[in-house]
Amino acid sequence: MKPDLFQAPDYYLLDELLSDEHKMVRDAAREWVKREVSPIIEDYAQKAEFPKQIISGLADIGAFGPYIPEEYGGAGLDQISYGLIMQEIERGDSGVRSTASVQSSLVMYPIWKYGNEEQRKKYLPKLASGEFMGCFGLTEPDYGSNPGGMITNFKDMGDHYLLNGAKMWISNAPFADIAVVWAKNEEGRIHGLIVERGMEGFSTPETHNKWSLRASATGELIFDNVKVPKENLLPNKSGLGGPLGCLDSARYGIAWGAIGAAMDCYDTALRYAKERVQFDKPIAATQLQQKKLAEMITEITKAQLLTWRLGVLRNEGKATSAQISMAKRNNVDMALHIAREARQILGGMGITGEYSIMRHMMNLESVITYEGTHDIHLLITGLDITGHAAFK
Repeated sequence: MKPDLFQAPDYYLLDELLSDEHKMVRDAAREWVKREVSPIIEDYAQKAEFPKQIISGLADIGAFGPYIPEEYGGAGLDQISYGLIMQEIERGDSGVRSTASVQSSLVMYPIWKYGNEEQRKKYLPKLASGEFMGCFGLTEPDYGSNPGGMITNFKDMGDHYLLNGAKMWISNAPFADIAVVWAKNEEGRIHGLIVERGMEGFSTPETHNKWSLRASATGELIFDNVKVPKENLLPNKSGLGGPLGCLDSARYGIAWGAIGAAMDCYDTALRYAKERVQFDKPIAATQLQQKKLAEMITEITKAQLLTWRLGVLRNEGKATSAQISMAKRNNVDMALHIAREARQILGGMGITGEYSIMRHMMNLESVITYEGTHDIHLLITGLDITGHAAFK
């Protein structure tokens, strides 16, 4: 088992922009990833299995709802701390970061923001501790980039709601205890419902044969006349803005997380280039490899500055959905490009599980698509600057 020798690049001394608390939170997450994730993750990716034993550790480092107030079991941290935790977890693996992102931004966030006090007290502490795991049901077989077209629906049956429909590509679905599900009522208005495992007619078949996010559990949500208690409706938000608000939080975390994957690929490639000798000198001494490495650190630095500023805006309540889209799109694309270039620096060794690069590359092929595809985020920026919606 190879030791985790990762050293985080900080070319522009961005640590000077972070508070002592930020650095403490980040360093705790970094050390946990080195100790608990790096030694096992290649094996779990090869087995296409999520390592459930790390759930309690994720809770311990504050990865579940770090910005949720302490009264509900969260850590009460700011948005930059949340981003840094996601960065460090994705440095280990995008699938593990997906598990934490879903729990925080797609399950805990809507219960906190859109739920009532009874729902917050019932679910949030157990989600924060990892006792409960959750998933988020928005995407459907025929409605991905156009979630407003969803056909999952619920009817008022007097003393309960009757839920029917299906969701797919759902992270955490196979083992989730609860699902925050978005469905249309009889008037066609979108609402969030908390569906609990064990409700009759609710099933979560697992998705197999993935080449990406292999260490993450993915599945479907099937609702066949599921009776949902009326008290499980999230009362404080309706319409498509509900799930999109959750996605803003998750996309923000992805923008930070992608930097972690990029940093890991860069650090691996830099170390390898210094050690690998060809034609009597390290390949790091050749112009083409220096070009690759110099461009990598440049793009990582730009992404770090972009997300740090976005984190400041999030803390101040000023960040827009379009700004978050720009960061998610830019940073995931950047990370995927760096993974591909790093793989080339390692040559044939780059495709093996002895190094993390190929796993990161495969994972990022999902990250660049989920929670808004690369193209859709481009068009969101286009809409924001022109006022014209090109995707309608």
